[in-house]
Amino acid sequence: MGERHSTIEKRLRAPRAAAVAGILFSVLLIASYFLIWTSIPSNLGAQASQVIKHSKTISLALNLLPFAGIAFLWFIAVVRNRLGALEDRFFATVFLGSGLLYIAMVFTSAALAGGLIRVLISAPEVLSQTGAYSLGRAQIYQTMNVYGIKMAGVFMFSTSTILLRTVIVPRWIAFLGYVLGAALLLSVGIVRWVPLVFPIWVFLISIAILLENPSSVPEPTTDLEAMPK
Repeated sequence: MGERHSTIEKRLRAPRAAAVAGILFSVLLIASYFLIWTSIPSNLGAQASQVIKHSKTISLALNLLPFAGIAFLWFIAVVRNRLGALEDRFFATVFLGSGLLYIAMVFTSAALAGGLIRVLISAPEVLSQTGAYSLGRAQIYQTMNVYGIKMAGVFMFSTSTILLRTVIVPRWIAFLGYVLGAALLLSVGIVRWVPLVFPIWVFLISIAILLENPSSVPEPTTDLEAMPK
């Protein structure tokens, strides 16, 4: 009886943990994006001196990303725990894989940007004269806005399918995920606002989970309990 009560208690706590992690991820990632966008000119051919002036703000933005990544990993783990036996192995694999690849792209972009900033501060003429600055910026944009965004779209598709099958959040959020996921997958080139689509959608899921009525969570049943007597 004690074990059963403990299991139910854990299941009731899990949604709130996922919601908090998702909200933290969304807030940190959006804050990082805005700090970067207000500090770095959108034109890839802009002078490096404009970036050097805002190096502290950019460094702050980059330092927020590891914490956003940790929160996102926590979000994935708690959502999988929330699904439990309802989890579909195929979609769960795509869900986990695309989520990890997305975070890998975010971390790779942040690492490249951090290295670029450090070299700019110490030896700006080296990057400017050789063209390495423009190349580095192009690589960062490609990594995040092409590969990272596409993985975010795949994550939204797989997550929306899981949400529709398990109905742990309102169905309209899952359908919205399909639409926004398609927008990310089919987007061509660099559109400034597109990276915000993913964290905002995760924020919606987190709020829906946070507002979920704990009493509506069904009690887990073991195989022995499910057998007819």
